[in-house]
Amino acid sequence: MILAIISATATATAIAAAQERTQPAAGALLRGLDKFNGSVVDIELSVGQTIKFDRLNVTLTECLYPVGNPVGDAYAGLQITEEGNSGEAFSGWMIASSPALSAMEHSRYDIWVLRCIIS
Repeated sequence: MILAIISATATATAIAAAQERTQPAAGALLRGLDKFNGSVVDIELSVGQTIKFDRLNVTLTECLYPVGNPVGDAYAGLQITEEGNSGEAFSGWMIASSPALSAMEHSRYDIWVLRCIIS
């Protein structure tokens, strides 16, 4: 029952986000957490830029925000790879207001989007 409610809520959130008119931003502000040592780092990226966060390579492909409301939400397209591992640790969209909806599943690191950078 609880799983059905969570699933319905997540679906409704995703549909609402998909219907919201957005515009592109120049970059995004992400937050990274190393679960082993507890360090937290804010990561500022421009669209198309790749940065290194410990063993991860994080690329911002796009950041969108609601038209006329730049602080309303942020939708960041990310590609994340880990050194020494083939394939991607994450590839897709993260939503600032719903970080658990599309989270990176990693045993050591968490990364989530905070907001888009307008200028």
